[in-house]
Amino acid sequence: MPKGEIERYKSLKNAINKHRRLYHTLNKPEISDEAYDSLIRELEALESEYPELKTAQSPSAKVGGKPLKEFVKVKHEVKQWSFDDVFDREELKRWDKKIRNFMEKGGIANEKLEYCCELKIDGLKIVLTYENGVLKQAATRGDGVFGENVTENAKTIKSIPLQLESNSTPVGPKQSSNIIVEGEVWMGKENLEKINKEREKSGEMPYANTRNLAAGSLRQLDSRITAMRRLDTFVYDLAKMDKEIPQTQNEELEMLKSLGFNVNPFFKVCKNIEEVQEFYEEWTKKKNTQEYSLDGLVIKVNSREIQEILGYTGKSPRFGVAYKFPAEQVTTILDDIVFQIGRTGVITPVAVLRPVLVAGSMVSRATLHNEDEIKRLDLRIGDTVILQKAGDVIPDIVSVVKELRLKNSKPFLWPEKILACGDDGRIERVPGEAAWRCAAKDSFAQQKRKFHYFTSKKCFDIDGLGPKILDLLLENGLIATFDDIFTLKKGDLLSLPRFAEKSVDNLLSAIDKARNITPSRFLASLSIPQVGEETAYDIVEHFKNLDRVSEAKKEEIESIYGVGPIVAQAIFDWFRIAGNRKLMRNLFKRVRIIQEEKSAKTLAGKSFVFTGTLPNLEREDARGLVRQFGGDVMNSVSKKTSFVVAGEEAGSKLNKAREFGVKIIGEKEFLRMIGR
Repeated sequence: MPKGEIERYKSLKNAINKHRRLYHTLNKPEISDEAYDSLIRELEALESEYPELKTAQSPSAKVGGKPLKEFVKVKHEVKQWSFDDVFDREELKRWDKKIRNFMEKGGIANEKLEYCCELKIDGLKIVLTYENGVLKQAATRGDGVFGENVTENAKTIKSIPLQLESNSTPVGPKQSSNIIVEGEVWMGKENLEKINKEREKSGEMPYANTRNLAAGSLRQLDSRITAMRRLDTFVYDLAKMDKEIPQTQNEELEMLKSLGFNVNPFFKVCKNIEEVQEFYEEWTKKKNTQEYSLDGLVIKVNSREIQEILGYTGKSPRFGVAYKFPAEQVTTILDDIVFQIGRTGVITPVAVLRPVLVAGSMVSRATLHNEDEIKRLDLRIGDTVILQKAGDVIPDIVSVVKELRLKNSKPFLWPEKILACGDDGRIERVPGEAAWRCAAKDSFAQQKRKFHYFTSKKCFDIDGLGPKILDLLLENGLIATFDDIFTLKKGDLLSLPRFAEKSVDNLLSAIDKARNITPSRFLASLSIPQVGEETAYDIVEHFKNLDRVSEAKKEEIESIYGVGPIVAQAIFDWFRIAGNRKLMRNLFKRVRIIQEEKSAKTLAGKSFVFTGTLPNLEREDARGLVRQFGGDVMNSVSKKTSFVVAGEEAGSKLNKAREFGVKIIGEKEFLRMIGR
């Protein structure tokens, strides 16, 4: 087992235990539920890959935390379980298949399987016990076995009946009235907003979210404070009853309503997992339309008989699962920090992240704003970070999970020079601001031109990645170096204006298609001063591979026919810059260098100049054919030129050809020369 994986696992356990206690026991969470879920999933993935790591004390086997000393401990009559989570359609399908396999083994494969879907309220679980129809005890979940007695506080919540009802009539001792129910305590968003405004007026810190405030309110020692907080509940489960419980989950919910409990109205019985997915997608869009906060669906086998046959694992019911909405906060690892140059030359640091699914999309970039933000976060390469993405905006790094920081990590040092700024790369602080900018005033224009050339037909020829799209990517910090183009993820692009699912898929497909490139086009794409497509072709023809080009001495380069001392010096100098060599190495990781296509040398000894627009061939394709068949391509007409290939709207080159007596041909004749 790799030592690094063992250390990561230990660090994860410590971090999860700390944040679980802050969340479940102290109700003072430092990270969101979604970020916590992300850490748990990473831990479970390690345990799945290395089962020997898992022990009975693993955080993945625990439910909740220990109750506070200030409240009286109570033992739950019915153990409180925690549902397993699924996060996407494929995980949901696997869960459904597992259910069906289990049913088949139990001899109930022909049973009609339905699912009852309920909204998963983001609040605090409460367990209510009634004797003879009267509320006897209210308890928090705690660790699933022991909770805290919060009865007096629960009595202040208007939606919790102090006496059960039956068809709006109080239940008497002779009726079925000894029950235990489970539900969720929650606080409305408007109520949170009002309370926070009052706190801000008095100089107090606002509460982070409705869940935190609901938890804190329910656990006040002074029940009068709880009463003022106007908490609410939804009850969703009959855990125990002194007569037969309804045979389906939806009937159970109807019974709870008839007994006077507040039941969320948006539940639905689905005939199959496809209907479950449709219901999930509907509420993914509508989740922010309610007064209460939602973080997913709870899906249960509708039949109680099948529920009982399926039973429980060591920590959760087999018959149910929580289908979480796309997380807006997750954890991932910071691989690098690169710099984006804005149109005014302002420099913005951009986080290069281990690709991660957040808010339903895979992303690999996040803005870091400026140098001060990096210092505020104390952000270091290799850190585990909490990434947040809300709506259609580029993600932000919220904080660092410092418990997982590498032992040898070092503070990030702001650079003194940035190559993309042009000239000597100098940068300067904008007076009175946190921002830095390039000293060279046309730095953004330079950078744009280089990217435009990189993706052009002469180089990588990426269909759909034209100047406007490139400028948008640069301005939003999604690309800073050429290799960044090949690391873009769907979620990075969906956050941009005018980008829909189909256009993003088309662009990513075009980028993937462009990964295959010849050595000469690759060399030309790097924007080495003085090196165009023809010079790049001659250099590759001479050295045969790109590694030899990068290591070549100035004299070797200058010895190539057509390459003078100025061009040779520019090439030699470019490859001596560490940042340029790093760029080339990174590109090699993302693309595949393919050999120049060779054909019979039918054009050997002949030179061609192209002018005007050809009927079918693109200019670059035509030039490529000349080289493929052994000919030479020239940019200007001379007496030594063999042929000028002219199309519509031919320019001055056509006149030059006539002046020098050079043979003028069209596209058809050119293609006949190469047997096409």
